[in-house]
Amino acid sequence: MANTRSSSVNKKERSLLIKLFGHKDCHKTQTYQRYLKEKGVQFVFLDVHEDDAAASELRSLYTTGKLNFPTILIGTKKLRNPKFDELDKWLESLAN
Repeated sequence: MANTRSSSVNKKERSLLIKLFGHKDCHKTQTYQRYLKEKGVQFVFLDVHEDDAAASELRSLYTTGKLNFPTILIGTKKLRNPKFDELDKWLESLAN
């Protein structure tokens, strides 16, 4: 799991925290992990099969309450299995 920062992180940085919800054995999840690492993006990986709190958080993002993964959360923007160009658009918006 990628490290989270201390509580000294300011409000803006917290709201831009990138979370990847998935499962360690899911090939799509692994693809997003590699992609984000290759781009040098800091993110937190949350394995919804091994972390009940992460599973609950992911379920709360969807009205169905299902474990829809991989899901990438950028601040409050939820991306369910996004294409790389869509993901890049949201990552670029962080730099602005």
